[in-house]
Order: sequence, then C-alpha cells, then structure tokens
Amino acid sequence: MAKTESGWSRRDFVRVSVAVGGGLLVAVGCAPAGKGTEAAAAGGGNGKFEPNAFLRIDGNGNVTVIAKHLEMGEGSYTGLATLVAEELDADWAKVRVEGAGADAKKYANLLFGMQGTGGSSAIANSWEQHRKAGAAARAVLMTAAAKQFGVAESELTTEPGVVVHAKSNRRAEYGTLVAAAAKLPAPENPQLKDPKDFRYIGKEKGAPRTDAKEKSTGTARYTQDVKLPGMLTAVVAHPPLFGATVKSFDATKAKAVPGVKDVVQVPNGVAVLGEHFWAAKKGRDALTIEWDTSKANTKGSADVAADLRALATKAGVEVRKEGDADKTLAGAAKTVEAMYEFPYLSHASMEPLNCVVQLNKDGAELWYGCQFQTFDQMAVAAVFGMKPEQVKINMLYAGGSFGRRANGQSDYVVEAAAIAKAIQGKAPVKLVWTREDDTAAGYFRPAFMHHIKGGLDKNGAPVAWVHRIAGQSVMMGTPMAPKDGKDASSFEGAADQPYVGGNVYVDFHTPAIGIPVQWWRSVGNTHTAFAVEMFVDELAHAAGKDPVEFRRGLLGKQPRWLGVLNLAAEKSGWGSKLPAGRARGVAVHKSFGSYVAEVVEVSLEGAKPRVHRVVCAVDCGIVVNPDVVRAQMEGGIAYGLGAALYGKIDIEKGKVVSTNFDKYRVLRHREMPVVEVYTVPSTEKPTGVGEPGTPPIGPAVANALLALTGKPVRKLPLVS
Repeated sequence: MAKTESGWSRRDFVRVSVAVGGGLLVAVGCAPAGKGTEAAAAGGGNGKFEPNAFLRIDGNGNVTVIAKHLEMGEGSYTGLATLVAEELDADWAKVRVEGAGADAKKYANLLFGMQGTGGSSAIANSWEQHRKAGAAARAVLMTAAAKQFGVAESELTTEPGVVVHAKSNRRAEYGTLVAAAAKLPAPENPQLKDPKDFRYIGKEKGAPRTDAKEKSTGTARYTQDVKLPGMLTAVVAHPPLFGATVKSFDATKAKAVPGVKDVVQVPNGVAVLGEHFWAAKKGRDALTIEWDTSKANTKGSADVAADLRALATKAGVEVRKEGDADKTLAGAAKTVEAMYEFPYLSHASMEPLNCVVQLNKDGAELWYGCQFQTFDQMAVAAVFGMKPEQVKINMLYAGGSFGRRANGQSDYVVEAAAIAKAIQGKAPVKLVWTREDDTAAGYFRPAFMHHIKGGLDKNGAPVAWVHRIAGQSVMMGTPMAPKDGKDASSFEGAADQPYVGGNVYVDFHTPAIGIPVQWWRSVGNTHTAFAVEMFVDELAHAAGKDPVEFRRGLLGKQPRWLGVLNLAAEKSGWGSKLPAGRARGVAVHKSFGSYVAEVVEVSLEGAKPRVHRVVCAVDCGIVVNPDVVRAQMEGGIAYGLGAALYGKIDIEKGKVVSTNFDKYRVLRHREMPVVEVYTVPSTEKPTGVGEPGTPPIGPAVANALLALTGKPVRKLPLVS
C-alpha cells in the first residue's frame, strides 16, 4: 500500500505536519466491544492498548477513538468520542478521533447491517456499543492497576485518565498501565455508568468538539488536501442530458493544452487528466464530443410536474387504510382540498464531490469523505475485478453531504476508479467535480406532488383524510431497494401522520423518470412534513381555530408530539402580540425517532418572506452533547429555510439549467434568523439530530404566511 500521510499537501497559510506510521500497535486482533479479546504487549510504555475496534491508548495516555461514521460537519466524531470517553473516564484533553477503514465486520452500522453513515443514526446505533467499548477498556485498566498496587479492584476508582486507590493515595495514569493492560482479556459485558454519574454526556461544557481546532486553523484534512507523488487531477465531461452516452470525441485540442497528460473515455463521459485542476479543466473545455441522445431524458421539470399532478389525482399503491375515508369525507360538514408541489433540489454541499484513487500491486487505495464504505468498497472492487478487501478506504472529513455522498450506485467513486483503470494505474488520480458538475450532473431530491382531501364535522374536528402522493423513488435501483416495491421514504411522515385516525387513506405512485435522484437531508420528510403540516393549518383555518390549540386537541394521545409543541409555543410566546406586519407559524414533525416543533415569526418585505425568529423544541431522547444538538437544529433550520425560500433545480428539455449558486439560490448569511433551541429532558435512548430540524421549518414559514395573508402556500419554492 502507498504511504497515506507523507503525501499530504501543504496549504500556503498553515504548515501541516504529520507523523508516518505512528508507532507499534499492541492489538493483534480487533473485535467490537463485547467480544473479549487479548492483545499482545509491545515495547513497554511505548506500546499501545487496543482492547476493541473502537479505541486505543498509548503510553502517554492519549486516547484515540476510531469512528466508524463519517464526520461531515454534523458532530459525529465528537458524539462518538463522548460515548467512549464517558465510560472510559478519559481525560477529554487527551482524546482524539480518527476515521475507521472500510471493514463491515468491525464497523457495521447496527441499524443498516453494513458500514455507512446516514439516517441520523451515528449516535443512535452506537449508544451502547461505544459506551461498552469505553467501559471494557476502563475495566481492564483497573484490573492492571489492581495487580500493580496489590489491592482489590473494588477499592479502585477512576478520575479522568487516572486510576485512583484512595486508601493509599496512589494514582496510576492510564498511559503507565497500557503495557500490562494489553496482556489482559477485555470483559464481554462491562458495567455501564448510572446516568447520574455522567461526566461528559449531557453536560454543557463537558466535551467540546474534537474537530474545532483543526477546522478553525486549516489543518483539517479533506480530499482536496491529498497530494500523492505523480498524482494527476481529473475532470469529466458529463452528458448534457441524463441517459446520453458518448458517440465519439476528438481530444486533439484538449491534449494541446499545457499540463494535460491524458484523455480517456469512461462509462459516464470523457475524462481529462492534468498536472493540476486548471489544466484538466481547460482541457475539458477544449474537447469536441458528439453525444448519442437517442435514449436520453428530454423532459423538463415543468413536464415532470404535470405528469405528477395527473398521477396524484388517481388511485395508487395503498399504504394506509382505516375505516372508510371517502364515505366519511362525502358526509363531512366541511371539506378542504389541496395540491402541494415540490421541485427537484440539489444537495449543494460546501465541498463538491471528489475522490483520490491509487492502484498498486496489492489492490487499490482511496482517500475521500466516504459515507457508504460497504457499497463503495464493493463497487470499486467490481471496477477493478478485485475482492472487496483489496480496496482500502481512508475516510477523511467531508465538507457536507446532506445525503449526496451516500450514493447507492457509488457514482462518483466508481467514476474515479474507472479513470484510474483507464490509465492502467500509471498514476494516482484525484477526481474533482466543479460546482457546475455538482449542481447539474445529478443526483437530486426528487420532485413530488401531494393531493390531500380532508373533512371536518360540525364542531370543526377532522373526521377524514385522503392523501395521494406521486414522485420518484430514491430506493429503487439501489442495493437498498425494497422487494415489494414500496419505498417507505416516499411516504414516511404522511402515512403515519398522527392527527387523524379512524377514516384515513394514503396511497402513492412511483413513476419511472430518467432523472437521477437520491435521498436528501431528511429524505421523504422534506416534502411529507410540509404537505401534512400545511394541510393541518388549512383545516384549522377552515375550522376557525388557533393552529396550536387545533393541534393540541388532536395530539392528546401523543405525549412526545405534544411535549415539543407545548415547549415551542411557550418559549415563542405563542398568542402574544407581535409588531405590525408580523405573524407566527407552527409546525411539528417526527423523523428519525426525534420530535421537533418550530415556531417562526415572519413578515413580508415586498413580496418576499422575511423570517425573523425561529423557536425550536426537540425531543431526541438523552442529549449526548447539548452544543452539537443546538448546532444541528440551527443548521437543519438554515438548510431547510434556504430550500423552502429558493430551492429549485430547473430542467428544460432534459438539460439542467441551474448550474451554480447564481441560479440555485441558498440561504445568505444576512437572511439567517435568530434561532433558539430548547431540548425536552428525557431518559429515552438517543435518536437522530442531523436531519429532524429540517422538515418543520418550511411548513412553519408557510403557516405564518397563511396567518399573515390568508392564502395557503401550495407550491415551493416560496420565492421564484
């Protein structure tokens, strides 16, 4: 394998220095916590203690937590380290984190059955696993200290990074115990702390972010920082229409560009390789390509919307049926009907897609912000005709993802591998997508249409709900496709809405459209939450009732829904007088196991909504790191607000015309509202926080506009 660290680039404003090798590892085998292992000792105080797959401790007492989940800005490294450090009783100042390699046997996501990050599951699936890893290590260190002191283990306690024998006033720092501890077996079921004894979990200042210093000083390592000897940078000319292929190309002018080293055809286009990005980009500009568009998609986004609108008025695949919704609706005292339209959306991560691939005699090695290790490892192995274990993946930081890097087809990773294969591995390859590639070449949050009919009785209570949904599936065609064809991500948050029971009918359509789509932050909840919460406000409006009181009357048997609703209403001052020209809106939604309510204050500046304040209440079970939870709610609100106001991928005659941030608007800094985040105390296991803050913000803003103007919002984005 190639040396992985000596080839890092140096940025002009800061010197990045790293050690190669890093010392001798103690462990001869590494198993998940709970699988007792015995490690061989090495080199006394210079050795390392590695009791399981998730941590190691060196002779200086430094603790390295091995994170199986990608850190893409959401704080997963900090959260995972917090779980380990809590039970280990580690000194937080000596805790660092590194990304795990691709190894599903050790690092599988316990909710997926494969190694990968997504579904806001990093902490939820690691809650007990990582605590046990830390507790097992602490138990072994205490056994080693007991032998050293010649006392019973029951007489020992720990402080951060130290085993203490109070009776004799003796102390042993963890680093001095690693050689002895490495010879001892780790317990399979270590005792976990009582929550009342937590030092880091749930504490405001217990565990500051592990990546803060690196990211604020410019030393954090991303794919763009990787520089290997002889490496070439590649950019790819992708088809102008989805489904088009290369018919022929002329690389004469491209090869004449200074710095261009090669031009090769790959399955999804033509790649130009240069000594640096600019040479490759200019070479791509000089290519002459004839495309075969005979099987390409030629529909525009307006055509897709029309097709979805027609489908949403017809019966589809049933996913929920209670009572007789149509009959009850026909006999209702008052009915409300609405069609809600949602456009294609880009993930718009700060860091465009990129990947470094190097072929060698043993296999292949990759460096990038890897989100789906198992899928990517298998896909790259297939490109090279290797076994998956011959593909080594070095997981780096990612500058955002919002679902894009977790591609079911491993698209950009396979593209990088295909380029390396096409040049027969003569040089390492760094694939770089430009912002235009990232915005226009797919994959998108699919467009959706929701058609809802609701009925109210004479007292204004909802008695019937008929909901039809139409949009592309993000699961079908991927290794995660459901066998029955029912992609739950198309109707999650709609089929299980908590407001109306007894007479409910929900169905959906999944049309085949030649536009590549995949999950986007909070997946189906991005559109179902808006449709459901907007329609609930429309029902409340029709019933002449306050939106919060209307929801309270419907959520009496849903204590966690009601809990966040009441907390957000209280903290926002719901019902109190606002300045002239302002109105409040509310939305509540459950996703990824977490409950979130948001109340917004909105005014109109001309015809454009201005959001001044957002009050967010979240119930995510036990809060592992309060600062990370707040940051994720704030980030999710900003992301969802930008999408609600401006997000829209425009496609004309099959060609994407939203190619950069000038045509695909995101939220500007000056548009960010004041955000207040409140958490509901809980003893439940932790649930997700990376995505649940996003779904409620759009409908909360729309509901404020309904209160302000009397007109419901039935099409996004809000600003054309």
